[in-house]
Amino acid sequence: MVALIRTVAYLGLEARGVEVQCQVAPGVPRFSIVGLPDKAVSESRERVQAALSAMGLALPPKRITINLSPADLPKDGSHYDLPIALALLAAMGVTDAEQLNDWIAVGELSLDGRVVASPGVLIAALYASGEETGLICPATQGSEARWASGVPVLAPRDLGSLLDHLKGDGVLAEPPRGEVEEPPAATDLKQVKGQETAKRALEIAAAGGHNLLMSGPPGSGKSLLASCLPGILPELTPTEALEVSMVQSVAGTLESGRISRTRPFRAPHHSASMAALTGGGLKVRPGEISLAHLGVLFLDELPEFQRPVLDSLRQPLETGQVDVARANAHVTFPARVQLIAAMNPCRCGYAGDPAQNCNRYPRCMGDYQARLSGPLLDRIDLHVDVAAVSAMDLTLPPPAEGSDAVAARVSAARAHAGKRGVRSNAELEGDALETHAAPDEEGRALLMRAAEKLRLSARSYTRVLRVARTVADLSGAAGVGRPHIAEALSYRQKVRAP
Repeated sequence: MVALIRTVAYLGLEARGVEVQCQVAPGVPRFSIVGLPDKAVSESRERVQAALSAMGLALPPKRITINLSPADLPKDGSHYDLPIALALLAAMGVTDAEQLNDWIAVGELSLDGRVVASPGVLIAALYASGEETGLICPATQGSEARWASGVPVLAPRDLGSLLDHLKGDGVLAEPPRGEVEEPPAATDLKQVKGQETAKRALEIAAAGGHNLLMSGPPGSGKSLLASCLPGILPELTPTEALEVSMVQSVAGTLESGRISRTRPFRAPHHSASMAALTGGGLKVRPGEISLAHLGVLFLDELPEFQRPVLDSLRQPLETGQVDVARANAHVTFPARVQLIAAMNPCRCGYAGDPAQNCNRYPRCMGDYQARLSGPLLDRIDLHVDVAAVSAMDLTLPPPAEGSDAVAARVSAARAHAGKRGVRSNAELEGDALETHAAPDEEGRALLMRAAEKLRLSARSYTRVLRVARTVADLSGAAGVGRPHIAEALSYRQKVRAP
């Protein structure tokens, strides 16, 4: 007899349908799994056998073959345990094979028969929604699966309770939908004393989704400014929140089905590898740039990152996605992020500071800044110098304007961008850029002179226009004028890389 049930294989944020077929036939007793399984899938034999033994069931003394179809698609992950067990139980006649036709199953089995969590349940639920079938998943992930609308969800705690439900001996209650997390408290801009230029650049970056690089001596407040950014960014829309949660589901970081409307803020250490930042590994998983999708990727001590690691960000920053190519898989993850970076002007951190002594200036500064490639810096819209904070600044009372007031202006600017059909002005391109960011005659003349004098690349030219459009939005102007172009040009690249 051959019994089957459907499950999925994960390729990035895409789910591919997989049919788990089980045949129990006369012959020398053995239990084999075919269909390009990896080590975790091959080990399902031991977990499934132990789970059935915990229920008082023994494998028949026959030849048991599990086929994962299509056979040419690599299968990896522990979520195949549950569908393999169900197909085997159907082939043994323990449960009705026809009942399983209406379900897609994912989940790992423990040795005592419990169904435990595995990454990617939200992706599987969305796939089940498209296939108009139900989903069987671990109890701890039932709330996560319920975010896919219209999908019947069975979330058993163990294999025994699932069998009772299928037989009609017990009914599994439908799990509740996951909660929406309350936004965590963010650092308020009132904590930043002085640094008015840097705060203005931060507001422009938040309003337009622009990349920002802050350069200044140690202790000048660069990291503090970056920590204030989540407090002035608008919340994710429901569609965006689901998109972000899909990445977290594949990465296994979506806890208890709780979805957050707060934009991601990722701050990897400068020792991070290329795979950690862009994704990859033996089992391809999203990296930091994908975990920061639709949010902020903050890279502190930017020149301390390995140069190949930083250069691997160049394409994702331009395209909004990262392609991970391996011999056995080619996976695409979303990576539309806002890059916020911070650095010291030189290795000792005090280049150009008359109060400090840099024995190797200016060579120290040149060598340190040379760690950053020109093409990477060209993709950063706003470059701002963050001066050292004086003792006099620290004694001043907190500024009157905090994050709430700035967030209101940022939200209004983002609303203007939404009317143009984009999430933020950083996404304006082509005809939309020419239509909405075209400067007046005085602004165009200034931009032409600056482009020739500064030798702006085509990328720099368009990024100046995008920033100018954001500056105009913040000031409430309908069009882009000379003052907006002038301010946008003032933020162009100050760090020079040979």
